[in-house]
Amino acid sequence: MHTVYLGLGSNLGDRRGNISAAVRLLGERVGRVVRVSSMFETEPWGFSSANMFINAAVCVETPLSPRTLLEATQAIERDLGRTVKSTDGQYHDRLIDIDILLYDDLHVDEPDLKIPHPLMHEREFVMRPLGEILD
Repeated sequence: MHTVYLGLGSNLGDRRGNISAAVRLLGERVGRVVRVSSMFETEPWGFSSANMFINAAVCVETPLSPRTLLEATQAIERDLGRTVKSTDGQYHDRLIDIDILLYDDLHVDEPDLKIPHPLMHEREFVMRPLGEILD
């Protein structure tokens, strides 16, 4: 089993409900949810929007490989209604966003998968909930 930390964000629709649904689906499809942070309301980062975000972090024990984990989290995003992924630093409003922050002590540097998440230390909306659940 691997210990992974995921960052969750939503700024459209029932934001808290979107986060809760994502946590439930992570438990069903990814592995055992060990810890869930509080939910924090935050300003959009990297783009302008009138919609505030709700952000949280979760710790999950999973048998999935990093690539399979990415595929599973992207499937959950799609199933919860996300249709547009942010690319090349172009961010958008979103129903749900699930980012892989940490995966054991692993380092991955592939075009579409970077672990640890390269921008997490620049983002208080990631570090604050992550800090709550790191052991």
